[in-house]
Amino acid sequence: MALIDKIFKRALTCVMATAALASFAAHAEDVHVLNWKGYGTDEPWALKEFEAKTGYHVVNDFFNSEQEMLTKLRTNPGAYDVVMVNSAFNQQAREQNLLQPIDVSGMSNVADLNPKMRHSHLLEIGGQSYGIPWVWGVTSFAVNDTKVHPVPDTIQALWDPAYKGHVGMRDDAIEAVQFAALATGQNINDIKNLDAVKDKLKALTGQLKTFWSSENDWNQYVASGVFYISTYWSGSAARARNKFNLPVTFVIPKEGAIGWLDSLSIPKGAHNVAGAKAFINYMIDPGFYTQWDSRVGAPVSANLKAVAALPANAFNRSVLANPAVQSRIQFQEPITDDKRKAYLQLWQEIKAQAD
Repeated sequence: MALIDKIFKRALTCVMATAALASFAAHAEDVHVLNWKGYGTDEPWALKEFEAKTGYHVVNDFFNSEQEMLTKLRTNPGAYDVVMVNSAFNQQAREQNLLQPIDVSGMSNVADLNPKMRHSHLLEIGGQSYGIPWVWGVTSFAVNDTKVHPVPDTIQALWDPAYKGHVGMRDDAIEAVQFAALATGQNINDIKNLDAVKDKLKALTGQLKTFWSSENDWNQYVASGVFYISTYWSGSAARARNKFNLPVTFVIPKEGAIGWLDSLSIPKGAHNVAGAKAFINYMIDPGFYTQWDSRVGAPVSANLKAVAALPANAFNRSVLANPAVQSRIQFQEPITDDKRKAYLQLWQEIKAQAD
């Protein structure tokens, strides 16, 4: 009997060990993430911390435009577990059957999200979430402090002859058209006079040094003294200062600025939904966010507790959380395919003239 007991116990131990190993292997699956490069989800210190906490290993892939993001989801079904989607493109992604609803049970940090963002009509349909609000920010312009004195308070500064040959603009049709809409006193989501936008952009081509497409490009142009003033994103400007020590000041002009909300979604056919939910929950955690903002520079968290945990003088708390500033921000709404095509055609004409 003693021998039988020993054999039984040894067999039981092996079974338990095998089960534990299988459980660990399942828990240690990769989480495949699609996002902009250098945008939070690929911070080495954060991935190390996340893996230590959960056992999940994160593998990042990148895109350079929203259209490239949609193309990657369409052509690589099941390849990604988490994708960063600007809320204005969530509808398009849903209509193309690229996203799945997210069951937020077990995602403890969701309860602390700004309710207006959490239940935004851009992300929540019929009570189902197709995107968890992550961070929001502003598209406006930034100046090189060593070249521009004083810092302007108007969007018209980009058309100032004093900066001719030292102006930058992102190579993006929608952003360019909406930026010019602000400069002509129009609502970015309801542009009545597209001819005025076209004329305004044409007038800017003589000012431009070049177009930019990535944070790395923008930082290099500023560091080399090429850009004195350029369109940019609030979170990226913070990274330029904090991480790269560039002399950059971000401006929210009196005419207003373009607001955007970035969300984290789970693509249709994702293989590791559990890992995706764990990663998204980590990304909206105040612990991650406060480190990201202080160590690197970040947009504004959609988590109210995370924003409240920032120092009182932090830009994302003292400026962007200010109701008076927020009143000048026009948040992007989805646009129709017809408008998108019209904006792209207009932008191609503008770029051809710039060449």
